Amino acid sequence: MTPSAELQALAPELHALAEAAVVAVVRAPDTASALRGVDALVTGGVTGIEITYSTPDAAAVIAEIDRRYGDRVLLGAGTVTTPGQATEAADAGARFLVSPGTTDELGRAMLGTGTTVLLGALTPSEVMRVSALGAHAVKIFPASLGGPGYLRSLRGPFPDVPFVPTGGVNADNLGTWLGSGAVALGAGGELCSAADLAAGRYEEIEDRARGFAEAVRQWRAA
Repeated sequence: MTPSAELQALAPELHALAEAAVVAVVRAPDTASALRGVDALVTGGVTGIEITYSTPDAAAVIAEIDRRYGDRVLLGAGTVTTPGQATEAADAGARFLVSPGTTDELGRAMLGTGTTVLLGALTPSEVMRVSALGAHAVKIFPASLGGPGYLRSLRGPFPDVPFVPTGGVNADNLGTWLGSGAVALGAGGELCSAADLAAGRYEEIEDRARGFAEAVRQWRAA
């Protein structure tokens, strides 16, 4: 299918995620650098934003980004590992929640918030478990272990499961990932690293965001 046909076939909860195509996974050392990093990402053209719970005061950061940008960004919370974090993030304004792995208790709590839920998995057995829980999409993590070829292999037995690989995604291989069947992609250190945030290298983050945004445009035009 063409990218537009694939988008039309998605569940409503995933449309905004697919339109964003790239979700910047922000792991910041403090709230100030998280906010400035998000400003740089949005200026560069990346509007999918995931604030991880490894960021101090993650819920406060989410609330402030929601206040600043509203619907101009697709805002979510990542590294969600407890039911309390799921509820807190949703209350702060997160429109999607992402876990690195999955337990039944966590999955049910995340789905109970009414947000779009991406549950973490890697193996086929884990994909089956996540799908049975009712996740809107499966976060393949760490996707760098298998690359786009592994995603293509998973798509064989699971052609109808929406996958969002995270790890090992950069502007050069973005098109290969999307062409291998990813609904969207999570990009962390390759786009907005904790080291760059700590050092205040916001112009570099903005430049990389421009590169990712351009790679998405080129893939869609191809």
